[in-house]
Amino acid sequence: MAQKSIGILADQIRGVSYKKKDLHDTLDKNSVILLRANNIINGELDFTDVLYVDKSVVSDTQYLKYGDILISASSGSKKAIGKAASFNSQYKCTFGAFCKIIRPHENVRDFLRIYFQSSAYRRQISHLALGANINNIRNEHINSLQLEIPNEITRKKIVNKLDLLKKIITEKQKILADLDELIKARFVEMFGDPISNSLNKPVEDFINVVKLQRGFDLPVRKRNSNGDIPVFGSNGILGYHTEFKAENGIITGRSGTIGNVYREQRKFWPLNTSLFSVNTHGNNIVYLQYLVDLFHLERFCNGAGVPTLNRNDVHCQKIISVPLSLQNEFANFVQQVDKSKFENIVYLNKTLSSKILSQLGDAIRD
Repeated sequence: MAQKSIGILADQIRGVSYKKKDLHDTLDKNSVILLRANNIINGELDFTDVLYVDKSVVSDTQYLKYGDILISASSGSKKAIGKAASFNSQYKCTFGAFCKIIRPHENVRDFLRIYFQSSAYRRQISHLALGANINNIRNEHINSLQLEIPNEITRKKIVNKLDLLKKIITEKQKILADLDELIKARFVEMFGDPISNSLNKPVEDFINVVKLQRGFDLPVRKRNSNGDIPVFGSNGILGYHTEFKAENGIITGRSGTIGNVYREQRKFWPLNTSLFSVNTHGNNIVYLQYLVDLFHLERFCNGAGVPTLNRNDVHCQKIISVPLSLQNEFANFVQQVDKSKFENIVYLNKTLSSKILSQLGDAIRD
């Protein structure tokens, strides 16, 4: 295999500089979709939050082409710097000044698409960012990246195998999403919509079903100790600790990300961005997770800046009251579905991950 630098395998194009007056409220004949770093999510392009910029500020080369790789080139976060996604959309798009695109030469286009999702690329970019103390990726940083290029036949085999594995992963992830929807559909079938109380169930105050408490402070440096106690924030588990503050409860966001609801039937540490149950009044914790989830607590957020949920505003809300026997029946259904989810998760985390890493290890070395 020949070792080559990105500089001789691809071209780089800077993003569009624009002013507020150049933005349009909607997409029209004089505007085009503008992608930014926030549109790069888990190696894919997300089009749910885009801007529309006037075509007059976009040069011909700044329109994205099939196979272009969009990169976050400037960020205050070391983790976000360098994140990448390949463009394969039918939308006509451009990209903002805090991004750049790598336009691979056609003969290595698919191989570089894989490389920019590899751990080898992430290690090299992270090393550059750490060593140079940069928050901006310059052209020379990308051009200097080195990788070994197999011959064309081997490249095609690698790309085909990894694309097949990615397809399987996508299918498995869809199965997991469908199973989640199945559980929620079963809840509504049994108990109705908890917001509108569509089945006219008896109601009582939220605090009589589950009482919520604000989380506790824990410095970041103490969240990744050798302990086995999960530390929950509004985005789920953010680390581990040696001590605990709660046990057997549901956790939801208090500040920042609101609406996610987690079930933890072990000891845990809730951060101050979380609300957690201190009293479930004998209700089934599995049932409570979906009850609170479908109650959509984000409706009660306030604050002009970071969304914040006041537990007192929630405690006084009316919520359906369901006998424990029916709660347990629903929980048994969830347990059966969770077995299928677990099997799919194990398959994703172990079997496919090891295959992908093996293929990437053979294909891309740094």
